[in-house]
Amino acid sequence: MQNPILQKAPEWNILGVLKWTTGYFADHHVDSPRLTAEILLAETLGIDRVGLYVRFDQPLTEDERQRFRSLVKRRIRKEPVSYIIGRRDFWKISLAVTPDVLIPRPDTEIIVEAALDLMPVPMEKPLRFLDMGTGSGAIAISLAHSFPGPLYFASDISPNALRIAAGNAVLNGVADRVAFFASRWFDAVSAACAFDMIVSNPPYIPSGQIPHLAPEITDYEPVLALDGDGDGLRDIAVLVSEGPGFLVPGGIMILEIGHDQKPAVEKLAKSQPNWADIAFRKDYAGHDRAVVLRRR
Repeated sequence: MQNPILQKAPEWNILGVLKWTTGYFADHHVDSPRLTAEILLAETLGIDRVGLYVRFDQPLTEDERQRFRSLVKRRIRKEPVSYIIGRRDFWKISLAVTPDVLIPRPDTEIIVEAALDLMPVPMEKPLRFLDMGTGSGAIAISLAHSFPGPLYFASDISPNALRIAAGNAVLNGVADRVAFFASRWFDAVSAACAFDMIVSNPPYIPSGQIPHLAPEITDYEPVLALDGDGDGLRDIAVLVSEGPGFLVPGGIMILEIGHDQKPAVEKLAKSQPNWADIAFRKDYAGHDRAVVLRRR
């Protein structure tokens, strides 16, 4: 049977297509079926979602129905909406995203908030800021956009991620404020270039949990950015143990962590004598989502 979206029927105007697709997504257990239908249809038509509501009676052309159907099929296969449309809003910016980078989550905005809260104002000298495992560049670019004073650096082990992040810096008008470079954590960083602040959203999901995550994650997002090894703490442990050597005295490290990892991360931090202060920040759901460490 032909997909109704492709039929040349009078009811397949914008409103009719939205109603049908919402039900279709609901039947296939797609999250937020109406919102998803609106985002994909707006993308197909090259308008924003508000534009849909002022054009409810507008019929779709055959070409538009074909293009919309291809997006619907991708979402039914559990491909994330952000990869389908190629972008994701984060903080106060918009970022291009592909399967080479993790899709930025609202939880990670906690890192941006904490960093902005802790930026000294006024600055006595230009601060040096490092975002490690930058991915799409979400944290560094958000900070450079909101707080243009510091010297921003951002690293990643993936050349494709760095390419996307650099493009996002251009897209958001901060390409002259953020320097990107390849490194696995501190491997390519000189201790002679101590930073005032280091932030990271490292991989922190235990390996055994990854196969049980939603297919949108396991089938599409880069496992390199997710897998924190057996207990999820492999990369967090590297950052916590080596971080003091790359910070100025009084410098700050902010790391995103798993919602249940506070006790283990606190234990790791307390085992390092160079951390003077250890604090945690909660996400919007009330979970401990970030650890804030200050070097002695």
